[in-house]
Amino acid sequence: MLTKDQIQMRDPFVLPIAEEGNYYLYGSTDKDIWRSKGVGFDVYKSKDLELWDGPYPAFRPEADFWADRNFWAPEVHAYKGRYYMFATFKAEGKCRGTQILAADHPQGPFLPHSDGPVTPSEWECLDGTLYVDESGQPWMIFCHEHVQIVNGTICAVQLSDELDRAVGEPVLLFSARDAKWVEAVKNRGSYVTDGPFLYRTESGTLLMLWSSFRNNQYAQGIATSLSGEITGPWQQEEEPIFASDGGHGMIFRTFEGKILLALHTPNRTPEERPLFIELEEANDKLKKK
Repeated sequence: MLTKDQIQMRDPFVLPIAEEGNYYLYGSTDKDIWRSKGVGFDVYKSKDLELWDGPYPAFRPEADFWADRNFWAPEVHAYKGRYYMFATFKAEGKCRGTQILAADHPQGPFLPHSDGPVTPSEWECLDGTLYVDESGQPWMIFCHEHVQIVNGTICAVQLSDELDRAVGEPVLLFSARDAKWVEAVKNRGSYVTDGPFLYRTESGTLLMLWSSFRNNQYAQGIATSLSGEITGPWQQEEEPIFASDGGHGMIFRTFEGKILLALHTPNRTPEERPLFIELEEANDKLKKK
């Protein structure tokens, strides 16, 4: 068994399965996600969030899979009796995008569910996440990348009930420069949006985690929907909740009811490791406990 300090991982995502008493930990697990050929995604499981079994292969591409690099940021969501993985992929001559895979068990194996990416084919995109609104309509929230548009944005698009395709056109939610704390990436002059994740407080306030850079370090920010709807408008927190070279976070509750923020730090390969930080709700905001 392994501790978190022994698991190289970016973009950690934890799925608690109460009936099993297991936590499943997914993330970008290829040793070099930037330059090497994509291998797939591994998953680890734990009873206590301290010791982890694995890795187990959650996804391995078939020979004819369209992408061969940048296997990034898998998230697994339970939806209508199955498990759906939202993950980012890239191939030469094709834009990076988020595809949806599916499995009957959280350990996989996950197989392609959508016909390629559900992000726009002409956009460089990443980090799609699932959000189901209060009417039951599924949405994918994703990033339109700074590498293509300089000032990265976060967008939303409605999905089919089967989660196999986008329905309609993307809606712009906000851009990186809307947050006062965000600074341009050194030597690039562009503004990053990464890793959106939606969280609704006990009182009904809709929050979004997302990441960018400040002082040339990766940082974790939060925005609030003033309408309580995914379409916003979105108000940015003045300061990031984590600014010590870490981000791409998500929130989950332990079996005991604790609220934990999962993110990776530091933001450099091969040193990145999962980190869990306990949070609490106060005045419709999240803060470190």
